[in-house]
Amino acid sequence: MTKLILTGASGFVGSRLFSELKQNSGFQVVGLCRRLPQGEGSSVLYAVGDLQQADLSASLPSVDVLIHAAARAHIIKDEVADPLAEYRRVNVEGTFNVARQAAAAGVKRFVFISSIGVNGNTNIRPFRVDDQPNPAEPYAQSKWEAEQGLMQLAAETDMEVVIIRPPLVYGPDAPGNFGSLVRWVEKGVPLPLGAIHNKRSLVGIDNLVDLIIRCIDHPAAANQVFLAGDGEDLSTTELLRGVGKAMGKPARLVPVPAGLLQFGATLLGRKAMVQRLLGSLQVDISKTCELLDWKPPYTVEEGLRRCFERSN
Repeated sequence: MTKLILTGASGFVGSRLFSELKQNSGFQVVGLCRRLPQGEGSSVLYAVGDLQQADLSASLPSVDVLIHAAARAHIIKDEVADPLAEYRRVNVEGTFNVARQAAAAGVKRFVFISSIGVNGNTNIRPFRVDDQPNPAEPYAQSKWEAEQGLMQLAAETDMEVVIIRPPLVYGPDAPGNFGSLVRWVEKGVPLPLGAIHNKRSLVGIDNLVDLIIRCIDHPAAANQVFLAGDGEDLSTTELLRGVGKAMGKPARLVPVPAGLLQFGATLLGRKAMVQRLLGSLQVDISKTCELLDWKPPYTVEEGLRRCFERSN
């Protein structure tokens, strides 16, 4: 039986992964989180506070793999004075504190959930693993710095490191941009997004969890970086229609030219937000599929349908 520790076990990705691992007889998992969700508590979920100060020495002996899903993310309106410093405090310092303790305790493998933002936030051809990193936002910059430190630690110790960079993750009650899209469709708000011809890669929460589990003990995953995705790319228009179909409530889309939307967004100071809706961001998951002998178990259509099956 493989003994695991999962940080961020109460977060969006972490909670789904934690649930799946607990049901798998091949794993013995302990979940760690900053604070216990209200009304929660069990013999396998513990609050450890801020990870940059956490002492995990009592939890790490005999652990085989540590999956680090804890992070500072999904801050739509960041009100801290220095966002990059705050991201570094959690995503770099916190990650290094956990990883150093894991390596010292003899943990065999450290699986790090990073972000496709390390590659960049827009492209004209799909990102590949070997592309030059180009983080454009503080969150992505902190993830890239954490990746570099982890690979250096792997070179200096016996602990293997596996890095997974997902694009936008969708699923039941997803935070961030996907959650906003769902709320717009649910309220029947007319959206000027009926003529967007971009291409964006997504990854459903169940596909991402399946990939993370594959990386726990696959021999070929050691000291590798993998891009995650569903293997299908959608325009924002197609995504909204898919959300509406899965919800049983057709999206109300108005066909406004993308150039006009970009002009209006620039005038209103919302250029960055609209770029996420209008720009393309595709990922090439061929290395992930070939090296790990992996295939996303769910299509986008199935993944979207599962979002609302679980919330009903």
